[in-house]
Amino acid sequence: VVGGDPAEPEGPYASSFDVIHTGLLLDYGVREVSIAGYPEGHPDIASDVLWKHLEDKSAALKEQGLEQVVLTQFAFDTDPVLAWIDQVRQRGIDAQIRIGTPGPAGIKRLLGFARRFGIGANAMIVKKYGFSLTNLMGTAGPDQFVTDLSALLAEDPASGNVKLHFYTFGGLKATSDWANSFIAARS
Repeated sequence: VVGGDPAEPEGPYASSFDVIHTGLLLDYGVREVSIAGYPEGHPDIASDVLWKHLEDKSAALKEQGLEQVVLTQFAFDTDPVLAWIDQVRQRGIDAQIRIGTPGPAGIKRLLGFARRFGIGANAMIVKKYGFSLTNLMGTAGPDQFVTDLSALLAEDPASGNVKLHFYTFGGLKATSDWANSFIAARS
């Protein structure tokens, strides 16, 4: 359940919380609900408001007995992701977290999505992720990000249940092929 950021609501519900709060999800047999998480913030919503929304949605889902997953925007840098996970857990939210990760895609495309969604993509971060700012025609994949995030999460059991969610900006097949190769290389 994601609001989608329209300037004006396009239906009877002004926010995703309003949808959750109706109880209609239970009426229609929904058992698990994903809600949005923003490790690097949101370009149009203040941080304190994002936290309030996450806490309220999580509490409402728990009250209704619904399973929940926090699905995040995509990220390039492990530092804000880990700090955000720590804050989520400190706020008592124990839901599974799925960290948004762009699959392999063209660098220009990835940077365009990053700008559009307010994701930090400074020169140091993009180099760490595998971008070459001198060759914007190339592609980049999440190898280093996934490897680093996995190692850091393994060091901190308090981070809880954390998995990945792939954004297939470079195509579903390219992302699937990458995931299969990545897993095979570590087996």
